[in-house]
Amino acid sequence: MTEQAYELLVIGAGAAGSSAISAAQKDGRRIALVERNILGGTCLNYGCDPTKTLLHTARMLHRARHAAGYGLRIPQAQADWAQVMARAQQVIRQLRGGTNEEASAKLARQGIDVLQGEASFVTHHKLSVGGQFIVAERIIIAIGCETVVPPIEGLQEAGYITNAQAVSLPNLPRRLAIIGGGAIGIEFAQMFSRFGIEVTVLERGSQLLDKEDRELAGQLCELLSKEGIRMETGAELRRVQKDGECKRLTVRRESGAQDELVVDEILLAMGRRPKLESLHLEAAGVKTGKKGIEVDATLRTNIPHIWAAGDVTSGYQFTHVAAEQGKLAARNAFARDAQPFDDRAIPWATFTDPALAHVGKTEEQLREEGIAYHVGRALFSQNERATIEGESAGLVKLLVDTQGSILGGHILAAHGDDLLAPIVVAMHANIPVSELAATILPYPTFSEAVRVAAETIEQ
Repeated sequence: MTEQAYELLVIGAGAAGSSAISAAQKDGRRIALVERNILGGTCLNYGCDPTKTLLHTARMLHRARHAAGYGLRIPQAQADWAQVMARAQQVIRQLRGGTNEEASAKLARQGIDVLQGEASFVTHHKLSVGGQFIVAERIIIAIGCETVVPPIEGLQEAGYITNAQAVSLPNLPRRLAIIGGGAIGIEFAQMFSRFGIEVTVLERGSQLLDKEDRELAGQLCELLSKEGIRMETGAELRRVQKDGECKRLTVRRESGAQDELVVDEILLAMGRRPKLESLHLEAAGVKTGKKGIEVDATLRTNIPHIWAAGDVTSGYQFTHVAAEQGKLAARNAFARDAQPFDDRAIPWATFTDPALAHVGKTEEQLREEGIAYHVGRALFSQNERATIEGESAGLVKLLVDTQGSILGGHILAAHGDDLLAPIVVAMHANIPVSELAATILPYPTFSEAVRVAAETIEQ
């Protein structure tokens, strides 16, 4: 086989890998990017971007069907699923910068060698990729994750879909079971329900959205139930059987009782894990743990010239975190003094309608850790802009320590994902809650609820 040498080899062209390439691309460095599938990774092609595109379309459809309360008469609001899918693919192409081939050609013009294929370590500096050997001085592993597929009797034989297939279905099923009640499962539940599918969410644990504030998660689930989504906790999928064109699910309850559910399709949303087997990390001596590749605060592995960034480290499986880690890993790879990753204020959101967003600690976590705190609240039912737009569901909740530092911020609201930004900035910059309370914001806006919540805190 031929052999190529590079100063930096980045494995994975998702958010972490792409940002690493951008950060390292200077001073005439010889850089290669390896991708086994399509440039852009999961988020662009099968995750964040297509799902948010579909959620937005579903929201527009829902608004059109419930426009009478605004004095509007829309006689017919229906979805053309083929056109909906076509737009989602157009959005992906636009965000990628063209087709996969066009995006690869653009990188090549920038001096980046794009290598298509599966990367596999031969030694700690040498890898095999698509029939050739690659030797690299520095390596960044950013291969992302894959959907967890549980060992359920009959599941493989009956068939299922993951997020990858869910965003490109040629036809919609009539009945859908979603296995997993985390953010991914709940987002897909609302999206498919609004397109007219009968959706049932089955969560094995005792709580839906178990990483969120219990009060706000409960309110969101109540709203989704009112939309017609069936959500069950303490429901473990035990067996799947083909029943003609349908699938018969055997579900065990917490009581031990079992019953059956018949659906047309099953969507797995039980989490994601790093796909490491094909890398043969043992050949490089890279240590791994239960959650992925082990790294230090600077994202360096136990092998000095190898770094890892993004979902493959399983610290935070979010695109915005992966992008920042990719940049940091690339900078650290060529820096004399490596810098640690700053994870003081990591935000995330469940992009439902209304959205549920948070940063920092929940009340449950603070109580468990024995940390004293104060709570500030603002209801959107008392926000003028929310009343104007008919979006009065939800609230802002701020959690503050006895010195006025923000420990956590939680928002359930229309555009709650965007409204979280000032709280994230305040936490990142150590701005006290008193400054949020004293900040003048335009009237009438949803953002005023953040200030109101800050004003309600008694110090």
